[in-house]
Amino acid sequence: MWAFANSDLKYRLTLRISAVSAACFAAICAYVLFDADRSVHARIDAIAAVTARTLELQQSKMHWVNSPPSAFPDLDSVAATVMSPGLCIAYRASDGQIVQRFCGGPQTEGHDPPTAFATLYRAVFDTKRETTRPVLFRGDKTGEAVAWIDPAVLTADAWHELSRLLPVLATAQLLLCALVYAALARALRPTRLIRAGLERITANDLTARLPPFDLAELSAIRDAFNQLAENLSAAIAQRSELTRRLIALQDDERRHLAREMHDEFGQSLAAIRALTASIRHSAARDCPDLLVECDGIARMATDMMGTLRGALFRLRPPDIEELGLVASLEGLVTGWNRRQCGERRFEIRLAGPVDRLPAALGVNLYRIAQEALTNAAKHANATRILLQLTVNEAPAAPAGDAAAAVELTVDDDGRSADPTGKSGMGLLGIRERVTALDGQFSFEVGTSEGARLHVCIPVAVLQVLPLARLHAATEYAA
Repeated sequence: MWAFANSDLKYRLTLRISAVSAACFAAICAYVLFDADRSVHARIDAIAAVTARTLELQQSKMHWVNSPPSAFPDLDSVAATVMSPGLCIAYRASDGQIVQRFCGGPQTEGHDPPTAFATLYRAVFDTKRETTRPVLFRGDKTGEAVAWIDPAVLTADAWHELSRLLPVLATAQLLLCALVYAALARALRPTRLIRAGLERITANDLTARLPPFDLAELSAIRDAFNQLAENLSAAIAQRSELTRRLIALQDDERRHLAREMHDEFGQSLAAIRALTASIRHSAARDCPDLLVECDGIARMATDMMGTLRGALFRLRPPDIEELGLVASLEGLVTGWNRRQCGERRFEIRLAGPVDRLPAALGVNLYRIAQEALTNAAKHANATRILLQLTVNEAPAAPAGDAAAAVELTVDDDGRSADPTGKSGMGLLGIRERVTALDGQFSFEVGTSEGARLHVCIPVAVLQVLPLARLHAATEYAA
């Protein structure tokens, strides 16, 4: 009420206080008008009483004086004392006829009241009221003394009183609104800090805290806000630590599984290939008909060995500490191109000191890139997939010091089955890794075709690249 949607709180409160004060001022004006009307009627009653008493004295004087005046009633003496503009006094005989009447002239100064005010005033107040007092002689009523005020003059007097009051009330109303707005603006100034803090919390800046406030209500909000920020920060820190531990445990389990598969399954396949070769050698001499089956077993073992090698490569990535992240990512893309046989084309673009990233971060980036390429190849039906990794160094940081962030982007020209990027287990794993590294993750799908996976992870320190790792990375890339 009395406010627009999404309007300022100071404006709303000021408008409501202004409405309440206007109602109070209207009540004051009404009281002034009623008090003035009561005063006028009291004055008329007094004039009528004085007139009646004067006429009674005149009648008594006519009876007791030997030479009484010939004229009765004589209202000149009363009129000379009480007459004012618009006032009328009269004597009404017992038969109802006005015997004598005196009226004051209209006011010569001032302006006529507005028509609306005159109509309202005459509707509320009885402007045609007249006051009568009986004139008695020896206990008998001989007539009445009548007094009244012209309605036009009465209305003009009321408007004159009100017109003197209205400028004062209007000035007071404006000053009150200005003072209230200024006081509210000062009192609500801390709400800007509260809003800024909420915006920082929305932007995942959980270090936001509110300063102390003078008002008790704002202090309560400040305490609740700071406690909430601390609880959120602690909860997210615990979640990130748990995610890091789960990812580390998952990587350890993958390495253990890869080692078991290599030692057990790999050795078994190698033994099968050796036995097949021995059987083939014997069959070539004693039973040539078994050569075809031996060759089939050998091919099947070779295919299984290739499948095992690919599974081991996915379970346990190359040693990034020895080879470097650049060579590992290039080997990953080369492996995908070799397995796809031209059906899909994988490309890689690297920028910045990628090999100077911490080893733990490099492993996570490799896992993210591995999962992103797998997701694009299996679910997007893409023909071209581009992997980009960029290390953005801080402008003022010397070599080997601080870096701003690492950005990993995977673009494809396919059509994703999940436009939101929330339901797939692969994307969920990427999101968890990025969250554990205090990074940002986004997945966008184009209107017609194509999708983009973008990861941004802050980096605290860039490592100095050892010379031995440069040689290992060069040999692996070759």
